[in-house]
Amino acid sequence: MTALFSFASPTSPFSTSPTSPFSTSTRRRLLAGGAALVAVLASLAASPSPARAGEPAPDGDRLTVTVRDAGGGADGKYEVRCRPSGGTHPDPDGACAAVERRTRWGQDAFAPVPRDAVCTMQYGGPATARITGTWAGRRVDATYDRANGCAIERWDRLVPLLPEVGRAEGAPGA
Repeated sequence: MTALFSFASPTSPFSTSPTSPFSTSTRRRLLAGGAALVAVLASLAASPSPARAGEPAPDGDRLTVTVRDAGGGADGKYEVRCRPSGGTHPDPDGACAAVERRTRWGQDAFAPVPRDAVCTMQYGGPATARITGTWAGRRVDATYDRANGCAIERWDRLVPLLPEVGRAEGAPGA
């Protein structure tokens, strides 16, 4: 019976032909090396990223939030820990959820507004904040203000980690 398909040509290192230029030991080494490469690649593909949302936080992931000039009793320094949530923040569960929503692989959840961004000329008040610590295995040192539309939107994305400020009484979301 003749094979319809042959995956190894006589000059292939995997050929079992007596005319193959590769010895049995060379073929074994190539097969072992290929198997090791497949095992390494499979383990890398299965390894979770520490920056993925919803996965357990690496040891030491915690944030310190310092808020000034926000008014309404929101000024102060707060500690936040997530999974399980805790710390001195008035809403640790909400604060953790706000950061989790912003966490994406390969992106900085605390990135500043790009320098070339076109922002509305509106002033959101004197509130400022600084967030330091570690999140998703990365160091964090970010500052926030409400100097223009882009900065206001950046701040509001992290509410309630940062306090909600600047909404008139009775406005949507107030």
